[in-house]
Amino acid sequence: MDKSALLVIDVQNVMFDESNPIYEGEQLLRNLQDLINNARTANVPVFYVQHNDEEFENGTTSWEIHSSITPNDGEVVIQKHTPDSFHETELQDKLEERQIQNLVIAGNQTEYCIDTTSRRAFSLGYNVTLVKDAHTTWDSDTLCAKQIINHHNEVLGNAFATLKETKEIQFL
Repeated sequence: MDKSALLVIDVQNVMFDESNPIYEGEQLLRNLQDLINNARTANVPVFYVQHNDEEFENGTTSWEIHSSITPNDGEVVIQKHTPDSFHETELQDKLEERQIQNLVIAGNQTEYCIDTTSRRAFSLGYNVTLVKDAHTTWDSDTLCAKQIINHHNEVLGNAFATLKETKEIQFL
């Protein structure tokens, strides 16, 4: 995957709070660790996105990126305020600086930030790979988390992204 980057979206401590943990959060973290390690080994840039709002208040422990996937020095961390990782952020500029054409997307939350960022990346002309076993969410009032994930994998995979499992991602 030449000219590629790994985009890790909103993997912040609040999502792993024991009182309301995200669906299969421990498996998500293991998959993200594998993806990040593989990207770093292949010298593929890893970009982190961090959400900011009332629940994700900048500078708090809840807001911090989960310690199991802490960014290395020099890795880009983008701050955002909407589900779209490109909207009013420097993500596009940072990707263009590195001539990135292919984005491998993983993280949280399936029906918001993963969906919106995947669609926007596609619209901006990126080749998008969605890691179908490396994004997650919570149950909603009408659907369980697994149904939400499966639905978005199907929709995004039909028009906006290539779907791959963590073990299928090859950065070399």
